[in-house]
Amino acid sequence: MSLLKKFATVGGATLISRVFGFTREMMMASALGVGPVADAFNLAFRFPNLFRRLFAEGAFNAAFIPLFARSLEEEGEEGAKRFATEIFSTLFTVLLVVTVAAMVFMPALVKTIIAPGLAACIDDPQTLGQQISCEDRYAITIAFSRIMFPYLACMSLMAMVSGILNAFRRFFAAAAAPTILNFALIGVLAWCWWNGSDQQTIGFLMSWGVLFAGVAQLLMVTVAMRMAGFSVALKRPRWTPALKRLLILAGPAALIGGITQINLFVGQAIASYKPGAVSILQYADRPYQLPLGMVGVAIGVVLLPELARALKAGRAEEAQHTQNRSLEFALFLTVPAAIALYVMPEPIIRLIYERGAFLPETTHQVAAVLGLYALGLPAFVLIKVFSPGYFARENTRVPMIVTGISAAANTVLSFVLFWFYAEQGIALATTLAGWLNAWLLFEGLRRQGLWHVDMALVKRSVLVILSAGAMGGVVWFLLERLAPYLATGVGALTQGLAILAIVAVAMAVYFGLALATGAADRAMVRNLLKGRRSKRV
Repeated sequence: MSLLKKFATVGGATLISRVFGFTREMMMASALGVGPVADAFNLAFRFPNLFRRLFAEGAFNAAFIPLFARSLEEEGEEGAKRFATEIFSTLFTVLLVVTVAAMVFMPALVKTIIAPGLAACIDDPQTLGQQISCEDRYAITIAFSRIMFPYLACMSLMAMVSGILNAFRRFFAAAAAPTILNFALIGVLAWCWWNGSDQQTIGFLMSWGVLFAGVAQLLMVTVAMRMAGFSVALKRPRWTPALKRLLILAGPAALIGGITQINLFVGQAIASYKPGAVSILQYADRPYQLPLGMVGVAIGVVLLPELARALKAGRAEEAQHTQNRSLEFALFLTVPAAIALYVMPEPIIRLIYERGAFLPETTHQVAAVLGLYALGLPAFVLIKVFSPGYFARENTRVPMIVTGISAAANTVLSFVLFWFYAEQGIALATTLAGWLNAWLLFEGLRRQGLWHVDMALVKRSVLVILSAGAMGGVVWFLLERLAPYLATGVGALTQGLAILAIVAVAMAVYFGLALATGAADRAMVRNLLKGRRSKRV
């Protein structure tokens, strides 16, 4: 399977999940708007989600896969099973202790880390003028957090099993499993709508839906692993050299792999000082996560195993080629997506969310944040491209330092800009920190001689930017002409058709220019199309 086809497999599964995620967010926005229950749910869900990205997906994709691949190559399948069992047993025990401790100390976690703004609200009730009192907001945030925190344990174990599947080049099950969360929450919201449930009831049922989805996702990848002919056992945890090596790699890798989530979590904690700001950031994050997830996750999942194999086999030239083509792929898809989201955020937000409890004034607020997030989209995908260059060589020191600098910059900028621009300041801080992180990672690779930019990459990158810029001009022109069909009060079908028309023309312009100028590798496209035609025959 070619590198492009592997990206397409993971990206396609992730795209399906993100589409259903859109449906979930649309229903949630209609039911809860940007009120206190929506804020409480988003704050509570972000916390286990942060640790899932830090200590599960980020750490295991970066540290577990190279070590597991080495064990599989050097010791065979029995040695790999022994290594996986050691890690699984330790991980399970640690997660059990962490989950119990978090459930007990959740009030303190909410007050100091998850939502410090709610603590300020309790001290001064006049700071928030909501239909739910400050004490109630604080209480439901604690309750939601306790219900959803075990989701972290499920997702962490799932990440390890997914790492095993990825090492065997079986990418689809792990990429498709997150769709279960969207199905569960869509089902909950539909049931609540049918029964006319109040907002607090909706929030509680959605929290239980998250926990149910976590268990179901873990079961799905476990079954896929067993179907691949591999299994792990639960034994008494032991301190072994393999576990020590994993922790040495996984600690820094966790911070590096979860930088986007760290930035978003810091932003939401600061945003808790303003009513509705947490939900505004969350709703803007969903459209932004569609291209980020589809491209970034695909690259992050596929690139690391490919690089690790090439380097362990001594094929340095192949590793360089893989890195450059991955960067090309990232820029080819994310630059036009970033420009489109920056030029037309308001029609997109209006179509997705503006109904029920989601009001027109909220559309303006969310669209402004989405436009600023869009400017950072290429940066966060580039981080996914540059990081494997370190992880495949088992080097986590440099990217850990870079991530620390970026996270510190994001925290300082968020604090400063929030007081001037509210949630827009947080979005701008996230974008600036992302670009700083990507630039420092690339410079580190370049200066160590681990990344040699070839002329094909330079040429295609410039042409991609020019083609995407021309596409942006066309989108802006069409927005002006179709404005009456995109305004508040116009039917969703009319809005949707207008946006589809703009997207269709924009794609035709961009891909047409990309193929005509050579921004896209024409030979690769021809081979891909030939492959598809031959399969049909």
